[in-house]
Amino acid sequence: MRKIVTSLFIGSACIGLAACDVEQTEEGDMPEISVEEGNMPEYDVDTADVEIGTETETVEVPTIDVEEADASEE
Repeated sequence: MRKIVTSLFIGSACIGLAACDVEQTEEGDMPEISVEEGNMPEYDVDTADVEIGTETETVEVPTIDVEEADASEE
């Protein structure tokens, strides 16, 4: 039902727009724009010294013992 109402509304809107007669009555002009030379701001930036490197590390990983549970114990 909702699709039918929507289709009827869109159809009547298209017919209404097609019935309009549009005529240009006056020519349009683009606005005059002038661009003058500007000056970008200057900045003095002191950044931190960052040292990047790699090193090898040995990591001890604990071992975990897993025992299977007997199905009759549950």
